Amino acid sequence: MASSQISAKPDLGSLRIQDGQRSQSKVGKRVLIASIPVLILAIIVAAAFAFRNQKPVVEVAAAAKPDTGGRQALLNASGYITPRRRATIAAKITGRVFFDEGTRVSEGQLLATLDDSDVKRSLDSAKADRDSAQAAIADYEVQLRNANIQLRRAQDLQAAGVQTQEALDNARTAVDSLKAKIELAKQQVAATESRIGVAQQAVDNCTIRAPFAGVVVSKDAQVGEMVSPNSAGGGFTRTGIATIVDMHSNEIEVDVNESYIARVENGQQVAATLDAYPDKPFPAKVRTVIPTADRQKATVKVRITILNLEKYDFILPDMGVKVAFLENEQPARRGKSKDKEKGPQAVAFIPKSAVRSDANVSFVLLVRDGKVERRAVSLGLDRGTEVAVLSGVAPGDSLVVKGPEGLHDGDKVEIR
Repeated sequence: MASSQISAKPDLGSLRIQDGQRSQSKVGKRVLIASIPVLILAIIVAAAFAFRNQKPVVEVAAAAKPDTGGRQALLNASGYITPRRRATIAAKITGRVFFDEGTRVSEGQLLATLDDSDVKRSLDSAKADRDSAQAAIADYEVQLRNANIQLRRAQDLQAAGVQTQEALDNARTAVDSLKAKIELAKQQVAATESRIGVAQQAVDNCTIRAPFAGVVVSKDAQVGEMVSPNSAGGGFTRTGIATIVDMHSNEIEVDVNESYIARVENGQQVAATLDAYPDKPFPAKVRTVIPTADRQKATVKVRITILNLEKYDFILPDMGVKVAFLENEQPARRGKSKDKEKGPQAVAFIPKSAVRSDANVSFVLLVRDGKVERRAVSLGLDRGTEVAVLSGVAPGDSLVVKGPEGLHDGDKVEIR
């Protein structure tokens, strides 16, 4: 049994690698290394082919139909609805808020009540001092009447030779002292009245009321928060409580490029349309042109009054709005029609970003059936953001307003 275990030895020859197997592994590595450049080249070719077949992405806008009736628009601009009367209500003192917000408020309506426990104690203390001084005056006046009686008695006795001069002098001194005490008490009453006024004003400052009728559009402080007229507390103290807007004072504010401001004048009729309600235009007129320009933006601010504002309850502050400044009506000359005086009429209005130029020739890129079509155009009146087209396009045509510069006639595109 032991001899058989000693004679059994492992066969190490089975672990030897044959020469044929070693040569096959070397050939496999060479094939793998040689195929890597081919694979990379194939990926590059596939990516280039895919990029070549990719369609450029463009943004389009439709050519607008010109106004056929009424006044012609001289200039287009965009702006926002801004109220002339907007107030952020703040507290005059530092305190804690105890109020809730509402929707519509009237002038003088209570908006907020601050913690007035401390100032009320000061008011009560001042009133107590006043009452004490008034009570002292009443006591001094009683004593004064008695002192006057004693003074008259002393005068009579001294005249009769019964009482000495010293007793008469003492009686007069008592009367004068009481008169001085009464005057001092009256001054103390006046001082306490002033303190009461100050304390009452502090109590009134804890009650915040609406300065005018309007709508509370924002609540800047919650119940229990600290408010202060000055920024303090590391951001934990509010400086405003609420913002009120007078909806009847809404107007339009636009920035007009200074190159076109000569087309705008006070009282000029305006057609306005909110971005949120493009199908609800409303009339307006220029209220004033602010007599200063913004050198950074090269614009002039224009304020526009909305006519019959009470009819348009959907107009809200800070809404985006587009306006068109209309031309003034002028009587036509005898023997000449109005159309002849105006000259060539516009067939459409297009965004200025759709117009491109090449060798002093203006053209646009139309998109039809997914392909670009170059079209020469004849331009007319420049209305700021839009330009009139006298020929070359028709209302409703889709024009490229944003896309690659290298677009050519017949290129396939994808509309964003």
